[in-house]
Amino acid sequence: MGNIRHSFNTSNQETTFSQMPYRLLYSSYSKYEQDWESYPHTHYFSELFYVLNGCGSFIVEEESFPIRKQNLIIINPSIRHTEVSDKNSPLEYIVLGVEGLNFLIYNDKEYLNIQCEDFSENLDFYFHTILREMDEQKESYETICQNLLEALIIQLSRHTGSPVEMLPSSKKITRECSYAKRFIDSNFRENITLDTLAELTHLNKYYFAHTFTEIYGIAPMNYLAQKRIFTSQELLTSTDLNQAAIAKQCGFSSSSYFSQCFRKICGMTPTAYRKQFIR
Repeated sequence: MGNIRHSFNTSNQETTFSQMPYRLLYSSYSKYEQDWESYPHTHYFSELFYVLNGCGSFIVEEESFPIRKQNLIIINPSIRHTEVSDKNSPLEYIVLGVEGLNFLIYNDKEYLNIQCEDFSENLDFYFHTILREMDEQKESYETICQNLLEALIIQLSRHTGSPVEMLPSSKKITRECSYAKRFIDSNFRENITLDTLAELTHLNKYYFAHTFTEIYGIAPMNYLAQKRIFTSQELLTSTDLNQAAIAKQCGFSSSSYFSQCFRKICGMTPTAYRKQFIR
């Protein structure tokens, strides 16, 4: 398999990009040549996998789906994945590894699979230019690559409707905590307890809570409450649902408990919050 990979000089990049919210780790170009066996693997960072030519399959956790030219697959941290090329139409692709970045995907999927025919020229420019800059390493190439990456991420967020969140780059995201966070994001309306999350991750609940808090800077149950409150804020400002209905839709056991949590996080009642947006 033809493979060319370029990484930044870490010491130089830390001084240049210490204030950046996310960081380009590497770019790589690969072309399948029938001498490559792919194996499922995970990373603590995200990957942007852009298919230049060929076709094959992409496997994410237990799901497999076809990929072809102009597909872009975004894989969030700690998601097991691999690719398999069609032998008659070998895959050719560029991959960017990005630390400190997570796409918020509002369904049960672990990834984004985007068919990019309508803006493939833009993607070709970003991916090829980053790859070339990292290959040639001319003056200030790190700055050029980082700026191109940031523009690319903004365009992808616009195109997919999936906002991005910044992850603490100083901590490696564990597979268990990543899974628990995704579970909360998709199931926050359900009755979730710390025991639920510990059972899902097969970890001692105290160890799990400590690790989750260390990685994300917030305790898992506080993250759950925050997720519910943020959703309730959207409903308060975009619908005329009453407080009891919003509480139920957001997973709160009662209207009074919803009001208590809302006041604790937002510093005001749901009613007062809604009044701010009434003209």
